[in-house]
Amino acid sequence: MADREASPIPLEIRARLAELELELSEGDITQKGYEKKRSKLIRAFAGGMEGPMSHRAPLGPPSAARFHRRRTSGTRDERYRSDVHTEAVQAVLARHVERKMAVPMPSKRRSLVVQTSMDAYTPPGLSPLCSDSSSGSEEEAGPGDDMSGMEHWMSRPSQLGPAHLGSTSSSSSSTQSGGSGNAGRLADSLAHSHISHLAHAHLGHPHLGQSHHLSQSHHGIGHLSLKRKGALSVAENGGSLRRSCEFGSDMLWPPPLESEENHSTPPDVTGYSSDSSHSHTERHPMSNMGTIARNTQKYGNAERMETGDGVPVSSRVSAKIQQLVNTLKQPRRPPLREFFVDDFDELLEVQQPDPNQPRPEGAEMMLVRGEALGVVTNWPPSLEAALQRWGTISPKAPCLTSLDTAGKPLYVLTYGKLWSRSIKLAYNILHKLGSKQEPMVRPGDRVALVFPNNDPVAFMVAFYGCLLAEVVPVPIEVPLSRKDAGSQQIGFLLGSCGVTVALTSDACHKGLPKSATGEIPQFKGWPKLLWFVTESKHLSKPPRDWFPHIKDANNDTAYIEYKTCKDGSVLGVTVTRIALLTHCQALTQSCSYTEAETIVNVLDFKKDVGLWHGILTSVMNMMHVISVPYSLMKVNPLSWIQKVCQYKAKVACVKSRDMHWALVAHKDQKDINLSSLRMLLVADGSNPWSISSCDAFLNVFQTKGLRTEVICPCASSPEALTVAIRRPVEDSSQPPGRGVLSMQGLSYGVVRVDTEERLSVLTVQDVGTITPGGLVCVVKPEGVPQLCQTDEIGELCVCSISTGTSYYGLTGMTKNTFEVYPVSSGGGLVSEYAFVRTGLLGFIGPGGLVFITGKMDGLIMVSGRRHNADDIVATALAVEPMKFVYRGRIAVFSVTVLRDERIVVVAEQRPDATEEDSFQWMSRVLQAIDSIHGVGIFCLALVPANTLPKTPLGGIHLSEIKQLYLEGGLHPCNVLMCPHTCVTNLPKPRQKQPEIGPASVMVGNLVSGKRIAQASGRDLGQTDDNDQFLFLSEILQWRAQTTPDHVLYTLLSSRGAVSNSLTCLQLHKRAERVAALLMERGGLQEGDHVALVYPPGIDLIAAFYGCLYAGCVPITVRPPHPQNISTTLPTVKMIVEVSHSACVMTTAVICKLLRSKEAMATVDIRNWPPVLDTDDLPKKKPPALFKPTNPDGLAYLDFSVSTTGMLAGGQMSHNAVGAFCRSVKLQCELYPSREVAICLDPYCGLGFVLWCLCSVYSGHQSILIPPVELESNPALWLLAVSQLRVRDTFCSYSVMELCTKGLGLQTEALKARGLDLSRVRACVVVAEERPRMALTHSFSKLFKDLGLHPRSVSTAFGCRVNLAICLQGTSGPDPTTVYVDMR
Repeated sequence: MADREASPIPLEIRARLAELELELSEGDITQKGYEKKRSKLIRAFAGGMEGPMSHRAPLGPPSAARFHRRRTSGTRDERYRSDVHTEAVQAVLARHVERKMAVPMPSKRRSLVVQTSMDAYTPPGLSPLCSDSSSGSEEEAGPGDDMSGMEHWMSRPSQLGPAHLGSTSSSSSSTQSGGSGNAGRLADSLAHSHISHLAHAHLGHPHLGQSHHLSQSHHGIGHLSLKRKGALSVAENGGSLRRSCEFGSDMLWPPPLESEENHSTPPDVTGYSSDSSHSHTERHPMSNMGTIARNTQKYGNAERMETGDGVPVSSRVSAKIQQLVNTLKQPRRPPLREFFVDDFDELLEVQQPDPNQPRPEGAEMMLVRGEALGVVTNWPPSLEAALQRWGTISPKAPCLTSLDTAGKPLYVLTYGKLWSRSIKLAYNILHKLGSKQEPMVRPGDRVALVFPNNDPVAFMVAFYGCLLAEVVPVPIEVPLSRKDAGSQQIGFLLGSCGVTVALTSDACHKGLPKSATGEIPQFKGWPKLLWFVTESKHLSKPPRDWFPHIKDANNDTAYIEYKTCKDGSVLGVTVTRIALLTHCQALTQSCSYTEAETIVNVLDFKKDVGLWHGILTSVMNMMHVISVPYSLMKVNPLSWIQKVCQYKAKVACVKSRDMHWALVAHKDQKDINLSSLRMLLVADGSNPWSISSCDAFLNVFQTKGLRTEVICPCASSPEALTVAIRRPVEDSSQPPGRGVLSMQGLSYGVVRVDTEERLSVLTVQDVGTITPGGLVCVVKPEGVPQLCQTDEIGELCVCSISTGTSYYGLTGMTKNTFEVYPVSSGGGLVSEYAFVRTGLLGFIGPGGLVFITGKMDGLIMVSGRRHNADDIVATALAVEPMKFVYRGRIAVFSVTVLRDERIVVVAEQRPDATEEDSFQWMSRVLQAIDSIHGVGIFCLALVPANTLPKTPLGGIHLSEIKQLYLEGGLHPCNVLMCPHTCVTNLPKPRQKQPEIGPASVMVGNLVSGKRIAQASGRDLGQTDDNDQFLFLSEILQWRAQTTPDHVLYTLLSSRGAVSNSLTCLQLHKRAERVAALLMERGGLQEGDHVALVYPPGIDLIAAFYGCLYAGCVPITVRPPHPQNISTTLPTVKMIVEVSHSACVMTTAVICKLLRSKEAMATVDIRNWPPVLDTDDLPKKKPPALFKPTNPDGLAYLDFSVSTTGMLAGGQMSHNAVGAFCRSVKLQCELYPSREVAICLDPYCGLGFVLWCLCSVYSGHQSILIPPVELESNPALWLLAVSQLRVRDTFCSYSVMELCTKGLGLQTEALKARGLDLSRVRACVVVAEERPRMALTHSFSKLFKDLGLHPRSVSTAFGCRVNLAICLQGTSGPDPTTVYVDMR
């Protein structure tokens, strides 16, 4: 046994092997040459070691190798890297003592975790001390068992694939780093060969096998459970094995086991680790340790380094390994995978952080505890018990008074009525829905409460009826139409809650939209609902022996309150019965509520503060609520103040907007006395800008009895309920807290006090102290919930019984919001209890006062700085004139452009605002936001009044507005885009690559990653006879002489019959007569402009060429619509005026229309230039036809009106017209024998060119189908294409939409009529807007059964200065993918 010693490989051979690996990885030698040279080196080394080494018996593969083969090797994409997650996973992996193979890291990665020492690993085949316990028989081999020789383990790394190497992601990542996998594995082998001999001097104890088996069992536990552990220590007769688990004490949330497999970062082998948790010792399989100890002495004079477990390592060997690894980190060729990585980040300029930015300087904050929740003996055990108590003891006490739109009491609900009606409803819910055997609603089921905002009585009865029946109410808004803003998301919530029954009132039920049969339709995205009316007259009386079971408050769900997120999604926050009761108790204590007090509630009683105070806490304290509906507030903003005076109310619940509108209207009201108010609860106190309304309201009404201490702002959120509330204190010597904060400091998340003289400051008021029984802390908004410093802005988190418990049915989101465990800067937990994120940003000031600076939903991160949407709204509304924004309706949100958020402002402008007013106001807004907030605005859009989507209570629906903006459906009337002020990380200039062909562009994008920023079409060669002519008028005359009878145009009627046609000669002669008309009757000269107001047809074409023959410049104008003259005629007049038309040519019918009474009322006929009727043309020819000489002269004017009503005109020269027609001819392969069907409006752009110009230029026959004819016969276009066997057709999106909607259910009937679209080679949509991909896909799918090939449908598009940028040819890619739009 003593002769079996293992000698390390000499350094020269190691270096030569490393060089061989490197040459192979870089392709300098072949695999065969590599193996040959490698074998020669190893044979030379093995030759010098002849002796006992050659007699070793080969050993079967150890269990550890099988374990590694079983594991999957996942790779990790750099884009999904999370440093925090990496730290956690690496630390957990370090606790496993199974063997892992170290590989070089990818060249672009840097490990942020403790670096793993290479010298702490064992070569493959050596039995590790702590190996897998899955195969005990082979692991229990005695010391006499041997290895298979140096050649065997040296060859194994190159033979095994990545899956056999045991590293979770390192093995597969080694090839990604630029070096070869073999070279990386060789580096491991070198490290293993060295450390395997150094370890024996310390572990050469004969009894070490026992500790080996013990550690195996511990390893198995460690692999199955990633929970916290203490240090593991095994000692046997002086031989010890220690494994440190220090990380376990700081590890807060152990990652799941799968994260260990797929997300670990490869260890960095460029340095040594001193962390013992990342190193482990290895056991040598030989018994004679003395020989090995002697072997180690050869490194005795070398400089030593200590590894994590105290094993000395030669720095000479380590330096060699280090040199090898550094070489491998600099590959000459990137691996293939890197060709496919998006290089967009590299193209963008990197934003550098401001070195002078303010940073928090305070100490770490402590948990702030609210006052203790007092124990009152007469507090009820549940809210239902409180209702029973007041309903039986004081049945005639008023509970709720509802008002009509005139402000008069509509109904007074007493506690007795509320109790009896709630019992009746509870009985009917449980026993009258469904059958006795299968009731529709059981205790614990969810039901929807759909009540309008002017009917609080019915809602209150329904809510308490649900509580008594132990079903869970889900209050939602009334759907006013099938396309309400956000209605689909509400439906998703109802579906996820399993709601099948909706409770509603009789009046609301009658007002819901109904189908033709009188049934309520299923709203978009909603589940199928049974609508149940809750009025007593519709309900059955419960039996005398039936009584609801009233239990003490428990952890059952009491109700679900909906919450709309930033992205428009709707979540349901569940509130338990114990949380509901505790919250009511906390509010009672905070607000000092007493029995029989009167409270005026202006808020929405279905959710939030309005529900908590006006429906729940009021019943607990037997209070009287005066509910002021929103409809009354719109008519009379002072109504709530009038009710306070009338009822001598002690408390009023309002929002800052109610105070603002009351200020505007108070001059009309006299005899106001607010001395009875002891508390004016401001529900949106969390909006920092509510302070201005509070101050202004106090200034005006202080003379009318309002006291300073009465104004009590509060902060709340759907998840945490009431977070903080200012108490109504009698001692007015204590002024409320307020602070003037620097906007710049807030944008960096720090609190910096400033002076009010500065413009860029935000004045905030406190929202009081924390609600009783609550524990609050402030944590960093992003990443790990670490406690903030005292002068740092963060998100408030609350730990209390009186909070929501979850998002219904969403476990993952619930965990992130309702199960937060804050940590200190040291990493330790600050509390064993879970906290709830409130979504409020702020800080805790002196005396435990809470200050709110914004909300998480309104947070916009631009270039690393935080901006609050509410702050930007306030700045925009403060710009003069202050009343420019209609009713203050303004939306601020962000869109992502070039990997950063950009701010978009959308506002409704006053109806009487002019364009000049609008742009003046917009430019002032940009300046104000830039100077106050230090941020640029990407887009500022103004829309007409009352066009933005609204919420049921009249506010704007932010997520719907953002969606409309992204989809291009906003239709603003004024837009100011300022990308130059805010997009500062533009891509670096791109170099044009020489000699790149069309095919190379596609291949080059994939292989080289180079992006070509330009594209070009074919060259326009002159090959045809007509190319000798420069002008269209000459081409028409040439065709009339050479092919006089060739048909150029065919016009179809609504029935599909040919109503008119034109040959070359006929068109020439009609054009001559039109020219004679212009010269004789019009008296026009060369260069005069003529407006052509014609319906789509032959007359328009003849009039156009007549103008060319007379030397005039034609302008095609869409005629006014007979049914809508008042709105369409001004557009015609505007084009005529802007184009400076000398006369108007049109048909007799339109002439009559222009002289009608309705037209005269809109535009006086006397203001028009001369109007010429072309139905009666002169018989004689003109004296001479105009012969143009200048190719750059004007051929025609192209005017178009955008979807936003903006008029734009382009000048088309004869040269441009010729080139345009030639390019269309080449692209679409047009020649005289071809037939092309055209169904689009011929007034501007590509549509006009195809309708009027291309046939004359190319000689093909155009089959003209006026789009207006499809309104009476939607199948006209497709039937014409089928019957005339047309191969190429052009249409517009409106035509395609008309066919898709009108013929969707008629495909079988059309097939029976013989409609066959299989001959269609190109169906091109001429787009005048963004490509409507969904429509083209629907059209292709719908008519696929009729033979239409999906690839034949494509989109052509142009712009103001280039009418056809991209046009589908006979073959080629779909140009919709080339379309450049704002997304």
